[in-house]
Amino acid sequence: MNYPIDEHGQPMFLSAKDKIRLTERTIDEMLGICKGIIADGKITQEESDFICEWLLQHKETSNMWPISELSRRVNKMLDDKNIDEEEKAELLETLRQITGGDTCSSTTLPLTVPPPEVVFKDKNYCFTGHFVAGTRKQVETIVLNKGGFTQANPTLKTDYLVIGILGSTTWIHSPYGRKIEKAVEIRETKGINIISEKHWAQFI
Repeated sequence: MNYPIDEHGQPMFLSAKDKIRLTERTIDEMLGICKGIIADGKITQEESDFICEWLLQHKETSNMWPISELSRRVNKMLDDKNIDEEEKAELLETLRQITGGDTCSSTTLPLTVPPPEVVFKDKNYCFTGHFVAGTRKQVETIVLNKGGFTQANPTLKTDYLVIGILGSTTWIHSPYGRKIEKAVEIRETKGINIISEKHWAQFI
């Protein structure tokens, strides 16, 4: 789709739906770049410079997860105005994690730190991913039986978003990831807790 471009090279007159579509396309672009860079198992100075430049040119997506996570880590590396060999290795690992190149760990998911106490009664739960504890309906039934409520998608009323263990390697830019992105956005204004199934299961 072609968008009218302003003097700064940015699209103009976009509807809300078009803005979402454009953002998704930008995220896809970055994920594609990341996959290309990690293909040979190493990262060069030119590649690290390219990532920094790309992030600089796409600041409008810097608050969108997982680009926000990549941006945060790169900015930390650039505190001394240079990315050394150790930091290149860290950057390579970051790219592997956010593209699902390696098993997704808790460090690549925006989990609440420290993990909160899990309360069920009168609390609203949303689930995403696939669960060791059972089907989506089964895990929702556990919450309902303990006096809680369930929601299909995160809202300002959501108290907990629970990320299923079996889905933790497939969150990248999918319907599964959308819920995480939405919860992260909500968390900026409201204290929604984002927790793993492993943590949630300790309180069942």
